[in-house]
Amino acid sequence: MPPTIPTASATVPRPPQEVYDFLAVLANHEAFCDHYLIDWSASGPRSGVGAKIRVRANLPGPKDWNETEIIEAEPPSRIVERGVSAKGKRRTRGTFTLEPAPGDATLVRFDLVFEAQPAADRLVNPFLRSYLAKGNQKAMDRLAALMTAPAPAAA
Repeated sequence: MPPTIPTASATVPRPPQEVYDFLAVLANHEAFCDHYLIDWSASGPRSGVGAKIRVRANLPGPKDWNETEIIEAEPPSRIVERGVSAKGKRRTRGTFTLEPAPGDATLVRFDLVFEAQPAADRLVNPFLRSYLAKGNQKAMDRLAALMTAPAPAAA
């Protein structure tokens, strides 16, 4: 059974539409996810449905490529992305949910669900769950810090 990854969240001191606009550009994710994802390249539309990135996890072992694409976008409250790796045997669905928070801020939640995974992954699921939970929370914390600075530069 695929691992369940805890929700990662952070309060970003920017209004929801501004946070949404930043997150809808997948190339912008490198600024807060490069601690665990490397070798970034973007393709497709700049933002919204169809925007794509190609990355690799910064893990020991085989350097498997992951292709992620935005498959749903509901401004300014929700972005859903699909990740495919391991020659199509590993599929994930990541969902960013944005809610207004006090002080013209935004509560951002990121949920990652494994829809499929190769049988060999099951041996490392406890490690994978821990690695992704920590990596995703660090990414949310970095997103909040990045957007605390004056207007972040878009990719």
